This record gives sequence, structure tokens and C-alpha cells, in this order.
Amino acid sequence: MVNKTPLFGGIEGGGTKFVCAVGTGPDDLRAEVRFPTTRPEETMGRTVEFFKQQEKEFGPLSALGFACFGPLDPQPASPTYGQVLPTPKPGWTNADVVGLLRSAFDLPISFDTDVNGAAMAEGRWGAAQGCDPVIYLTIGTGIGGGALVNGKLLHGLIHPEMGHISLPHDRVRDPYPGNCPFHGDCFEGLACGPALEKRWGAPAETFAPDHPAWDLEAHYIALALASYIYTLSPQRIVLGGGVPQQPQLIPLIRQKVQVLINGYVQSPQILTKIDSYIVPPALAGRAGVLGAIAMAEQAFHADSKIGLIQNVS
Repeated sequence: MVNKTPLFGGIEGGGTKFVCAVGTGPDDLRAEVRFPTTRPEETMGRTVEFFKQQEKEFGPLSALGFACFGPLDPQPASPTYGQVLPTPKPGWTNADVVGLLRSAFDLPISFDTDVNGAAMAEGRWGAAQGCDPVIYLTIGTGIGGGALVNGKLLHGLIHPEMGHISLPHDRVRDPYPGNCPFHGDCFEGLACGPALEKRWGAPAETFAPDHPAWDLEAHYIALALASYIYTLSPQRIVLGGGVPQQPQLIPLIRQKVQVLINGYVQSPQILTKIDSYIVPPALAGRAGVLGAIAMAEQAFHADSKIGLIQNVS
């Protein structure tokens, strides 16, 4: 079957698993596969094999989007573009994952963080539709944040590292030194899933709703969100990952954000509508791979514009 309209491939590359899909959006996912993240060559090989098989079924892909765990280099002009930067994930530091894709596909490829991809997906199809700027934060094994600003994913030197901001740490209330191998008690070091387990001596999912862990966790998340609100003034914040799935946590976070901001940001979203301002994802576990498909679509249209300009000139 020959595909006459643009068809896109999306890759959500996580530290634990990869999700690959072919389609154009949440209502048009024609094939999807999930497999463990192993060595870069093996994992990317399975990725290439999946897309080659789907091209036989649905016709040529028009572009690929790759929303990957980081840190990574998303700057096309950089000599290390397309690589995973120093990471605790064994074997993945300096892995040229985009290079491995380019060796198999002559297509436009968009490469960004998994959380930036999720921010794009939730902004286009999910819980943050119609909002800009948007922040998507994932809190689980690690903590990462992505931002959609003026319709584009935020980059700078590399990409946002929202999980590694410094937070006030009251060591009398919380003597735990932190879990981050780089910074100790940064946001991720204090509030990620492994930090919860090491601090309290048990997995977070076993804690009762009134366990003191949740008040402390909400405190740290609210501190971080207040800083993001002051800095980027997002129109919506989406909280993903495993930790915020605890039903009592997001209401606690909302309350603490209001207390911390203390009326300084005079917006109804903070003052009276915070239940619709700090929200869970609408796309559940597919935000990353759908964001990758949206990234592929952007890359395709950008490449088409470049080709049109070149033809005209």
C-alpha cells in the first residue's frame, strides 16, 4: 500500500524502554512497539528494523521525530548534535543516536528531549491545548522538564534542565543528603522516586495517603513550580511521571504553590483557577511518542519550505 499523504515516525527513547510508532497523531497511530532500552547499537537497531517494516506496510515515511532521554545535544550546528551527553545510563554517553538513524533513513529528523516532546504533544493534543507557554514536568526515576514557548520547543546552550535547579533544603526537617550524582540535593536529588525510597526506606507506592512523605514531596515540587512560574510565566503546567499519579499529591502541590506565590502573580490561574492550571497529562503514556510524531511533522514542513526556497532561487 503506497502512502500518498505525509506519514511520520516517532520515537520516545527512555532510559528503561523505547516506544516507536507510525502515524500522524493520537487518532491515527497505525503501528506501535515497545521494547527495553539495552545497548545503543542494539536498541537503535530494533528501532530501525521497526520503521523499515512499517514502510513495507504503509509506504515511505516523510520524517522522523526522536524524543530521547537526556542530557543530549539538540543543536544541529553543534559537532555533537544528535548525541547523548554524559549520562548515568551505562553505555549511552556520547552515543550518536541520530547518526545511527541517518545511516538507515534519508529523511528529515527532529531530535529533542523526551520531556520537550511531551510538552509539544500535550500542547497540541492534550491537557495544554490552546496554551503557550507550556511546561511539562515528569517526576519519576528522574525529574525533567520541557517547555513550549511561542509554538517552539525551548533550547539554549542545550535544553532546559528543570530537574536540576537548586531548592531550599531545610536539613533539620529533611536530613536526607540527596540522590543526584552530580548535584546531591538539587530538585531531582530531593524529589525523584529513588530519593523517596532511600529517604523513607520503602517504595513510594507503598506509602499511605497520609504518609509524611507526601507533604514533603509536595513542598519540593511546589518550590520548583513557583520558580518556573516566576521565570517563564507558563499558561499551564502539566505534571507527568509516576510520582504525581498519587491522587493526593497534585491537590497538595496546588495549595502549596498558592501559599508560596502569596498573591504576587495576579492571575486568575493562580488565584482562583489553579485546579485547571496545574494538571495531570491527558495523553497518559503516549505523550512522548506523540510529541515525537509532532516533531517529525514540524521537521517535514521545515524541510519542504527549504526545498521550495531553493527551487525558487
